[in-house]
This record gives sequence, C-alpha cells and structure tokens, in this order.
Amino acid sequence: MYITAEIIRAVEQRYGSPLEIVRSYEMTAREFDVVRRSQKHGRAHDVTLFIIRDNQIVVIKKPMYPPGAYRAPSGGISPGESFEQGALREAYEETGLHVAMEKYLTRAKVAFSSNGSVIDWTTHVFSATPMGGSLQPVDTHEIVEARYVTVSELEGGVRDALLASGSTGLRYRAELCDIVTYRLLEEGRIKR
Repeated sequence: MYITAEIIRAVEQRYGSPLEIVRSYEMTAREFDVVRRSQKHGRAHDVTLFIIRDNQIVVIKKPMYPPGAYRAPSGGISPGESFEQGALREAYEETGLHVAMEKYLTRAKVAFSSNGSVIDWTTHVFSATPMGGSLQPVDTHEIVEARYVTVSELEGGVRDALLASGSTGLRYRAELCDIVTYRLLEEGRIKR
C-alpha cells in the first residue's frame, strides 16, 4: 500500500481528522474479482468526493450500474502522485469539474471477503466545492454520466436503486453515503 501513515497524517493536518468507521462485507466471487483487479501497484484505497454546490451533490454512473443507481465520484491515487493531486485528477476525470477539497469527513476501513479470501480496503471521503469546468465525464469509458442530485434524491431513489441492485459493492456505497450525508447534514453543509 503506497498511501502511508505519514501521508495520511499530512492530509489530516490540512483537512481535519475524519470520523473512522469499520465495516465488513461478504462478496460474490465475481464482485471480489472486480475489487482484486482494481489493486494495481498494491492499491487498497479510494478517495471519494462529495462535491457540493447549491445544496446538491455530484454523483456518477458507471456503465454496468442499473437504472437510477449513482454514487459519489471516487478513484485511486497513483504511485508517485500526491494524495491531493490524485483526488483532484479523479474528480476531473469522472465529473469534468475542477474542485477544491474542503474537509476530510470519513475514513472507512473495510474488509471485503469471498470464499475465505480478504481484501482490506480504505475509503477516504472528503467534501469538495466545484471551482470550474463543465459537469461532463472526461473518462467516458469508466463513467457514462455525472449529474447533480438533491439530498432527497440521494436519500430516496438513488439509495433505493443502489440497494435494489443486489451488488455488495453498491450496498457498501449506499451505506457509506448514508453515513456521510448524515454528517454533512449535522454540520449544516447541506440541508434537507
């Protein structure tokens, strides 16, 4: 894993200490293989951005997602890239937006398992503000749509579609979104 404790300490100094949660999920062999294939260079993390503008949040849709299923944009930091550079690059690739990271909201330590194998994964969640660009995915191979949703949509139809998908990975994203949305509401960053 190339996101070291030293890197995380520096990120926390700049963006604050996150709420830390621990979860575990049993996955199908197929879903587990998708996570395994994402582990280029030993990667065991993603940075997820809740990009907020006018009380709406940016969500993305991947080609294999069922109708109505969206989630916050996320991606990995590449070896040799700073944490912030990687997060900003991923935001741009998935949404077409140039963003400013605001606050380190949540660190989710997750154990994905299947047939006795386990992948330890960490999701680093930040709030962010769009500073420019146009809401249109740049990496159209990986992302087919990016759009703003209201808090009601996020807690309603979007959440329902993620949970109804039958995907453990999308269930994880729905549960993570619940936790982060609650925190953003509590802090007054978004409103119902």
